[in-house]
Amino acid sequence: MEPDRRLDDPLPRVGLPFGAERLAIRSRLISRNNVLSGEIGVRIGDCDYVAGPGSYVFKPRGIPHTFWNSGPEPAHLLEVIWPAGFEDFFAALGELAASCPPEDFPERRATLARDYDHYFVHPEWADELKQRYGLKLLGED
Repeated sequence: MEPDRRLDDPLPRVGLPFGAERLAIRSRLISRNNVLSGEIGVRIGDCDYVAGPGSYVFKPRGIPHTFWNSGPEPAHLLEVIWPAGFEDFFAALGELAASCPPEDFPERRATLARDYDHYFVHPEWADELKQRYGLKLLGED
């Protein structure tokens, strides 16, 4: 069986029904992903990397990035974002996903993200990454 590989979904079949434009840039935040198990692919700027268990991925502020499960098994990671406060975005995003009609979600998610100085950029990356790595976006069959 072919692995379920979805952009920005390191835990297959778990996640929010994002639209196609989830390549993010954060102008104030820095983040680090520690890969606990499995394997993730990541694009930071115009470079692609693969990280396995015990590896970490540093995503500097102001650089577009995205990540995906690049292996056949579920991948688990711990993401640390600083400075503090962005966790409120994830809480609000979860509430939005639970209550928002799917057709309104992309626009309302973008508005919410802007409130946290978080922007979804490079929608053209989605098609390129899907083709290159055999990925699916969340919500695609």
